[in-house]
Amino acid sequence: MKTTGNTIFLTGGTSGIGLELARRFRDLGNTVIISGRRKDLLDKLAREDHLDGIELDVADPASIAAAYETVTTKYPDLNVLITMAGIMQPENLHDAAHLETAEQTIDVNLLGTIRTIAAFLPHLREQRDPVIMTVSSGLASVPLTITPTYSATKAAVHSYTQSLRIQLADAGVQVIELVPPAVQTTLMNQENDERAMPLDEYLDETMTILQQQPEAHEILVDRVRFLRDAERENRYDAVVATLNSHP
Repeated sequence: MKTTGNTIFLTGGTSGIGLELARRFRDLGNTVIISGRRKDLLDKLAREDHLDGIELDVADPASIAAAYETVTTKYPDLNVLITMAGIMQPENLHDAAHLETAEQTIDVNLLGTIRTIAAFLPHLREQRDPVIMTVSSGLASVPLTITPTYSATKAAVHSYTQSLRIQLADAGVQVIELVPPAVQTTLMNQENDERAMPLDEYLDETMTILQQQPEAHEILVDRVRFLRDAERENRYDAVVATLNSHP
């Protein structure tokens, strides 16, 4: 992926990794459009960060269709889609009420990703240097057991991305998977969690990899390899125990 001169649409770009990634790409000379469900927050970011934003709920197919029409009409040179939108909530599997959380998580994290890619792919295929970037997690490889459906959806996004890459191999669309470790963001109240990677450090390493390895299929910072390589290195049981030993 080239890191400058793109027109990028990023779902879930109003906070955390998504917002900081949008800022980094903007500062490299890209046109960046972010989305989110809160118009007031989008308006604030437009004023303060000069990031164009549109309202989007990836759990709503009609909202995705409307966003597609708006973005591709206003930005016909759009060539990069980043599917960052996601939610992460704890679940008690002993409580039948967890099913509502599970269904919502699947709808946003997995179906939201698939719906968005399906909507934008025909447009992207006609552009120069087209890229689809999905966002999984280190938890795709080793689950955090208090967030079972989140971990499962990220494993599904990982698998879906591999299939997408193979199917688009002859279409000229580069497919990249961003695989974050735990990062200090508001997701699961990790802003001050010393076990999580500082946000700036994560983005520094991520952008360096993107710039130095433009043909990369996966963006794996060093901190995520503890999870990603656990099974391959025969550490899986120990890593599961370590990851889930904290309250």
